[in-house]
Amino acid sequence: MAAERPLRVLVAKVGLDGHDRGIRVVARILRDAGCEVIYAGLRQSTDSITAATIEEDVDVVGVSMHNGAHLTLAPAVVASLRAAGLDTPVIVGGIVPPADIATLHAAGVAAVLGPGASNEEVVASVKAAAAGVATA
Repeated sequence: MAAERPLRVLVAKVGLDGHDRGIRVVARILRDAGCEVIYAGLRQSTDSITAATIEEDVDVVGVSMHNGAHLTLAPAVVASLRAAGLDTPVIVGGIVPPADIATLHAAGVAAVLGPGASNEEVVASVKAAAAGVATA
C-alpha cells in the first residue's frame, strides 16, 4: 500500500497587513502535525495566492487577516481561486468579529479561526477543509 502524501497547505497574508507572527506560528503548528507548508509571506494579492495554489498543488489555503479587511479580501481570494477553476478550500485566521463569520462562510470560506484557536483546532480545521467538511 502506497503511503498517503501529507496535506499541502499554502499560508499567506493578503493585502498590506504586515503582522506575521500568527501566521508563522500556524505554519509551525501545521509542520509539526505533518503537513507540508508553503509560506507565501506578506503582502500577497489574490492573483499571487491563486498562482501559488496552482504551482504548489496545495490542498488548503490559509490566509491571515489582522487589518479589518476580511470581508473584502477573503471572499476575493475564494473568487480568484474559483475563477481559475480551483475548488481549494480557504481558511481565514486572525481578528474576525463573530458577527462576520456567517458572511465569510456564505462567501465560500471553509473555516474561520480566531486568536484563541488551539493547535488542535488549527490542525482539525485544515484536515476537515481538505476532506470537504464544513466547520464553524
